[in-house]
Amino acid sequence: MANKIKVLVVDDSAFARSVIAKRLEADPDLEVIDFAKDRLEALEKVKSLKPDVVTLDVSMPRMDGLEALERIMLECPTPVVMLSALTGQQTNTTISALERGAVDFFLKASVTNPAGGDAAIEELRKIIKAASTVTGARLRTIANWNRANRIEKPAKAQRTSTINKVVVIGTSTGGPKALADLIPALPGNLPAAVVLVQHMPPVFTKSLSERLNQASALEVKEAQEGDKVEAGVILVAPGGYHMVMNKDWTVSMNQNPQVCGVRPAVDVLMESVANICRSSTLGVVLTGMGSDGTIGSSHIKKAGGQVIVEDESTCSIYGMPKSIVDAGYADKIVPLNKMAQEIASLCNSRRPQKETLVA
Repeated sequence: MANKIKVLVVDDSAFARSVIAKRLEADPDLEVIDFAKDRLEALEKVKSLKPDVVTLDVSMPRMDGLEALERIMLECPTPVVMLSALTGQQTNTTISALERGAVDFFLKASVTNPAGGDAAIEELRKIIKAASTVTGARLRTIANWNRANRIEKPAKAQRTSTINKVVVIGTSTGGPKALADLIPALPGNLPAAVVLVQHMPPVFTKSLSERLNQASALEVKEAQEGDKVEAGVILVAPGGYHMVMNKDWTVSMNQNPQVCGVRPAVDVLMESVANICRSSTLGVVLTGMGSDGTIGSSHIKKAGGQVIVEDESTCSIYGMPKSIVDAGYADKIVPLNKMAQEIASLCNSRRPQKETLVA
């Protein structure tokens, strides 16, 4: 790489700053250009040094990570990767940060623990490299769109018993922000069941589900073994587990090997739903790094179902949708602000085929 990716590390701990810098700079493509220990210093250095990526500790004394993030997004939009712990408060704060513009997050202990594995460090480097491709202009456009299209919290709706489609939503990097806009925009009487994969570790998927449930007219819950796939409910695959749909319209979890380097994988869920629901399967793939969802989309298309993907203009990372478009599996390419309307339209378009009726 001709030009190294410039990283600003923001953390109140001198030890953490040192360890993070050392591990990042072991990659010849990355350069830690400076450090900041609090919000004001971080904002000042983002403005003066113009880093390509900022790593920002979720929780620091005398500093609110969310406030720092919001100031950066407002005054000098720069890709931010949050470093978080596996605690209830920090997972909730991390999800909120992702909704407010952070590109991605990583578990801080995987970096600062001397015993942290090489695979974990390499994953953080990969995240930072992906984040560096998100331009300030894209961050500003998405932030402005989010503010202009913020949806009022809807009331929980009376569920319909009609299921015309089973919708499989898959997303990765940038997904929490996209889901925070998409899910509340879906009508509470949507004649469909929804299952969802967001690439996230355990605990974080539970926090994500709870936040989406508070904002949605549909019920959103982290899936458990034996949960029913039914209208009015969005089941979120738990972190660390593949989720599959069974013939009796329940879901089950497994810890089979990763697919596309992740677990849960969109491919796994899409294939299981397509095998059962056939042409009444609707795949929806949003922003994300990598190609998860492409093989699953091929199964949906072979079964006679439909696949729609998020348009590049509203994606944080145009990886997963692009892979599906390039493979020729996308029926429609839709910007995020029109995605809920498109899903509702397709779900209302026809009655379920006999093969997709709930037993």
